[in-house]
Amino acid sequence: MASNCRFSVIIRTDREIDLGVQNVFVKGKGIITNLVMTSRTLRRRLHHADVDGKRQEHLETSDLDGLNEPLLGNYRHDDRHSELEDLLDDERRKEHRHWTLVFSQLIAQWAQWLANIVIGPASVVGWLLTLPSATQNREGNKLLRPSLSPLQEERLRNIRQRLEVPFDGSCLEHQGALKQLWRLAYPDRELPSLKSVLWKEMGWQGTDPSTDFRGGGFISLENLIFFAQKYPESFQRLLHKQDGNRAEWEYPFAVAGINISFMLAQMLDLQSGVPSSLAGIRFLELLQEDEMAFDNLYCVAFQMMDAQWLAKRASYMEFNDVLKSTRTQLERELALEDVSNVKDLPAYNLLKR
Repeated sequence: MASNCRFSVIIRTDREIDLGVQNVFVKGKGIITNLVMTSRTLRRRLHHADVDGKRQEHLETSDLDGLNEPLLGNYRHDDRHSELEDLLDDERRKEHRHWTLVFSQLIAQWAQWLANIVIGPASVVGWLLTLPSATQNREGNKLLRPSLSPLQEERLRNIRQRLEVPFDGSCLEHQGALKQLWRLAYPDRELPSLKSVLWKEMGWQGTDPSTDFRGGGFISLENLIFFAQKYPESFQRLLHKQDGNRAEWEYPFAVAGINISFMLAQMLDLQSGVPSSLAGIRFLELLQEDEMAFDNLYCVAFQMMDAQWLAKRASYMEFNDVLKSTRTQLERELALEDVSNVKDLPAYNLLKR
């Protein structure tokens, strides 16, 4: 009789476990359905138009807080497509982090429930099984809502104020900065007028550099000046394309620099209230140690971009692909656990003073 009683209890426990497993899978199926619907919603934001017999995709969205992506040449379709891919990549990363956290919590809850039934509610094993969920929850909160020190808040505010300043060709301060850049780039040459064909030698697309800033703003000129002052050897080598086997159709140096400034602002999520991307949060940690972290990171990114350019044996038309791979590599290096300063980045060793 005792044996039959024990067998009956085991049967009911197995059924309960089966029901619990089914419940977890049902919840998981609902989450996956919501994820698919979210993906479809993103796709519905795309509308298609036929331009000159070619299909073209556009994203219905407004400009990002006054920043318009600078263009390398007149290939608007490539740049809009690149901007769209970056936006979708950001959405995918955010969704991935969210659903990973949700699934880990569901699995941990099911494990706790199973441990309570099989072993008992006071089981040490059940308590241990809940630890990964708690850790991931704390890490998830840190990722989504970083707590800033007063110093970080002040430095972040200063960078965002710099990003809001457009380049003004009629402003004497901005004209002076442009002249300063020329003197740093060509210390032994005479300063040309603000509209001269000589500016093309630095990598501006026309005779008037002010027309090339667009979404880069004044901060992109400050970045170039900082690069020339802080790492003059690397600056000169990139300006004159002295490293590696170069393409016949090279990227224009100055305009490439403007694109890098814009790419960094997007990657680090600096236009939002508080950065929520992993790269943006890691950048805030760098900002705690270095007030000029953005400018130093710009120099690393420029040097990294040129290394990618040479590795891919790229030419002008492939610049956007190179810039995208540069962003990916920089995000990976920022994610390294032992990076607490820009100088800790592996690519920093490429820079020469």
